[in-house]
Amino acid sequence: MSEPSHPFGVANFRYYWVSRLSMTLAQYAMLLIIGWQTYNIARDDGMTMAEASGQLALIGLLQFLPLFVLTPFSGLAADRFDRRKLGRLTVLLQLGCAAILGWFSWNDEISLPILFGVAVILGVARGFAGPALSALSPNLVPKHILPTAIALSSISWQVGMIAGPALGGFLYRVAPALPYAAASGLFLVSAIALTMIGKVPQPAVRKDQRPIGAIVDGLAYVVRNKMVLGAITLDLFAVFLAGATALFPVYARDILQVGEVGLSFLAAAPATGAALTAFYFSFRPLRTNVGPKMLWAVAIFGVATIIFGLSTSMALSLAMLFIVGAADMFSVYIRQSLIQLHTPDDKRGRVSSVSLLTISASNEGGDAFSGSLAFLIGPVAAVVAGGIGAIVTVGLWSRIFPVLRTTKTFDPSEDVLQAERQTKSQEA
Repeated sequence: MSEPSHPFGVANFRYYWVSRLSMTLAQYAMLLIIGWQTYNIARDDGMTMAEASGQLALIGLLQFLPLFVLTPFSGLAADRFDRRKLGRLTVLLQLGCAAILGWFSWNDEISLPILFGVAVILGVARGFAGPALSALSPNLVPKHILPTAIALSSISWQVGMIAGPALGGFLYRVAPALPYAAASGLFLVSAIALTMIGKVPQPAVRKDQRPIGAIVDGLAYVVRNKMVLGAITLDLFAVFLAGATALFPVYARDILQVGEVGLSFLAAAPATGAALTAFYFSFRPLRTNVGPKMLWAVAIFGVATIIFGLSTSMALSLAMLFIVGAADMFSVYIRQSLIQLHTPDDKRGRVSSVSLLTISASNEGGDAFSGSLAFLIGPVAAVVAGGIGAIVTVGLWSRIFPVLRTTKTFDPSEDVLQAERQTKSQEA
């Protein structure tokens, strides 16, 4: 039997795609409203714009801390246990969080302590979901179509990021509990889709290796592989510094003055750019000069962030956020393809957990950082400073990790051959 030429030709991948789309829709509908409720409760309680920004920073920090603590163990779990079952458990835990927030919102009893408590639980759930589902994806399709599968998986994620905030914002205008009710239903769909995935290969467990030794082994692999380490940490520092999403409620209410509907558009704009970029790559996979293109994409991400931070026009802000999302997706597509193809299957869970930690540090940790910086110097200055930091990071990483500048293709063996040819040429 011939191998499928496209990921959607694999039934297991189709179920995985539906599950990821449903979960992401639910997550981003819920996360947008959590931030909106947090900021508005703080402002209505008499806090200044800077003080309310600090509450958004706390929400980001409370989601990041469980991820930081649990990541080594969640990665090991993804390599030791059935990744499908682990994914289902995390989705059901997130469903429970949505139900709790929906109940308190319905009864008009939502408060900052409730939002903070649920943020911690979401951090735990996402800490285990990320490594399990990321490591599961390469087991579903043949290696030669994995980059296309990564692009399609990114489409499901980015479509969720587009439609999720829009769904949350519009439903919130009808009733505060509705976004959480919709998220609960979507999480249920995600869990059912994961249940329909058939048996997939599971890496063999080394019986002579203790859990702590296995965790250390996974971390050591990341440190040794300069390609993986450079790609992971580039995203960590660039997005950590330039992440502006936590401050969207500030821009929506007090700078652009566009309300919760405008907030939905702000949140959807970068996801739209990212989704269209991923859609393009699903039909025309990138094949050449992948390393240099990733560096340029992150630099463009920083420039667009600076312009967004200075903008007082809704149209210009949306345009810059669209570019931010497209540039970020460009780099994510390259980074994830490189990491998956340069990592053995028996280490993918642990390496994915390290990647998740850096992504969470850059996203949730970046939210905490940008919120704190906004508290100290104001939201506009915080966003602009972050964009400048991302550009500086690109310059530093291109020197610290020269392999990022020289990597031409996704195929590790091809890059090794090119390096050998270059060495022989220099010797001659």
